[in-house]
Amino acid sequence: MFKKIDRYIVLRLAVISFFVLAVLIFIFIVIDFSENSDDFTDQGATMAEILGQYYLNYIPEMTRLVIPMAVFVACIYLTGQMTERLEIVALKAAGVSLYRLIMPYLFFGFVCAGLISYLDGFVIPDANAERIKFERKYISKKNRQVDRNKIYRQESANSIFKFNFFNLSDTVAYNVDIVEFGEDSIKSTASVDRMIWNGQKQLWHLVRFRKKVFEPGGFREINADTVDTVINILPRDLARTTSDIYQLTYPEAQNYIASIERSGAGRVNLPKVQFFGRLVYPFSIIVVTIVGFSLAAERRRGGKGFYIAAGLTISFLYLAFLKIAEPFGASGELTPVSAALLPHLFFLVVGVGILLFTKK
Repeated sequence: MFKKIDRYIVLRLAVISFFVLAVLIFIFIVIDFSENSDDFTDQGATMAEILGQYYLNYIPEMTRLVIPMAVFVACIYLTGQMTERLEIVALKAAGVSLYRLIMPYLFFGFVCAGLISYLDGFVIPDANAERIKFERKYISKKNRQVDRNKIYRQESANSIFKFNFFNLSDTVAYNVDIVEFGEDSIKSTASVDRMIWNGQKQLWHLVRFRKKVFEPGGFREINADTVDTVINILPRDLARTTSDIYQLTYPEAQNYIASIERSGAGRVNLPKVQFFGRLVYPFSIIVVTIVGFSLAAERRRGGKGFYIAAGLTISFLYLAFLKIAEPFGASGELTPVSAALLPHLFFLVVGVGILLFTKK
């Protein structure tokens, strides 16, 4: 049951976190605009597009990224302030243990984690899709495409497609070769000059289709100027980018990974690591809440300077660990789940260890 001190802590954490979050987002926007202003001008982006399509849709993603840091700063600042004012000493003298005192912190952390998990799963992906669409049009950045040319996909257990080139902007594949296998031999081969995706009808329009069907004693040819067909390969299977997972809701991301595995595409570990990373990222708010409270719950030499230095150091190490683990998961040296979980589990152990050794 919440008491007055619990309500005070939760309210203060909310106010400080919101303030820090607003400051961090403002700084991020200023830095991003200074870096990309030349691209905006050169490509002819209007101010309405910059603010409405780009930054308005960037704020949800920025919020997701920096809220753990905002909560961490709030925990260290508030707890450090209570420690310096001897409020925590008074609470201990009144019989309130640190384990009881951390409860409103954890309550606030779980609420933030649940909110971010919901937004990241069902709201932020749409905003990311609009932002990335703007970036492709107006911002000169390194190509994020995973596959560019000579793309091989397995449409079924008995057929393989080779796409020599796929144009993402027009959703057109050029010079496509198709091989269909029988029980112990090649059943047919086909070539297509162009495959054009029809989004309204959800099918492929084939231009200059040529097919050879092998039969005992020879083969027969099938030629057609145009053919409309449905195959088990979609444009998203051919134009993967490193940001795909962040544009999909949780159910869509699961279907996306399943489609990659079905089509026989390589580098499936990268989207898996990104997906599992999204799932467990809100847990980082719980972790930094425990670490921040544990660090600041005891008066330490250096006062506020110590809290600031410790907070910056841990934040840097946490982010670095997250970035270091991802390539190992993508390369297969760690499982995708392990790569996503290890940084959070490591700092959870650190936070709990500090709390256990803090004077009660």
